[in-house]
Amino acid sequence: MASVLDTPRKADLDRKPSPRPSKRSKPAGGHPTKEERIESGRMNWASIGWLIVLHVGLLAAPFTFTWQALALTVFLHWVTGGLGICLGYHRLLTHTGMQTYRWVRYLFATLGSLAGEGSPLDWVADHRKHHQLSDQPGDPHSPHDGSFWSHVRWVFYSTHEGDREGYLKRYAPDLARDPGMRFIDKMFLPLHIMTGVLLLGIGYWTGGWAMAASLVVWGMFVRLTFVLHSTWLVNSASHMFGYRNYETTDDSRNNWWVALVTYGEGWHNNHHAFPRMARHGHKWWEIDLTFMMIRALKAVGLVWDVVDLEKGKKGSKTRELGAE
Repeated sequence: MASVLDTPRKADLDRKPSPRPSKRSKPAGGHPTKEERIESGRMNWASIGWLIVLHVGLLAAPFTFTWQALALTVFLHWVTGGLGICLGYHRLLTHTGMQTYRWVRYLFATLGSLAGEGSPLDWVADHRKHHQLSDQPGDPHSPHDGSFWSHVRWVFYSTHEGDREGYLKRYAPDLARDPGMRFIDKMFLPLHIMTGVLLLGIGYWTGGWAMAASLVVWGMFVRLTFVLHSTWLVNSASHMFGYRNYETTDDSRNNWWVALVTYGEGWHNNHHAFPRMARHGHKWWEIDLTFMMIRALKAVGLVWDVVDLEKGKKGSKTRELGAE
């Protein structure tokens, strides 16, 4: 069966708002609700184990602190979370808010993998499903199912109902048929191991075993945990707290402090109003660091056909609050 997401660019631009069904209603298309996902017993043990390891490693942070490691953490948070997730996974791969070379797509997909949030295939599929069912039954991470569920618990259970290939072909067919993306998908864990070994070597070379431990703990465990919770705040807090520029069929909000730690992703109501638009900050005070980076990439010719305000709003049915 063809999915509306087989052509994500057209789907995002032409998405017509529809009345939100009752929270208790059965989702169309057989999308499993929170209760059905829990009752299925399909625990995502890989994700659970990954999160346990990261949070246990976090306990060593106070004993391994160095200013060098803190600077590394902040830098890698931006590289993997800002460039990898916000720009790469989200605005480029999920919503095709710009066009670029194939090697640039692979580069940003690799940086996104190093953020620890799963492979580009799974991330993109889950996020496209979120937009299709935002705050409706079947949304993978709606606060309607609980704030803790929307923030982290949703990753404890499989989103693909035991048929990952079918799920990917439905929600991320463009990535699923790309051999390069398939390779990056398989390299998720090896990439993290190689990064840890690299940080260990750099630390030992510059300051012995103490510095090696510091760079590994902070550059891997602290940084990955910080990136994960920063991104999860978009799923949880940005659907509960903040203001709205546009009338949408979900509960998305613009939240300045979420935007601060996610390089502009916290302008979430703007994004849900115009999903394909690469620019998320629509008011002058809505600073969008990720879009600034996109503009820099455009200036040097690495991206083009960037969907900005006027191009993104053209033909949209979404109404701006206060415009009438």
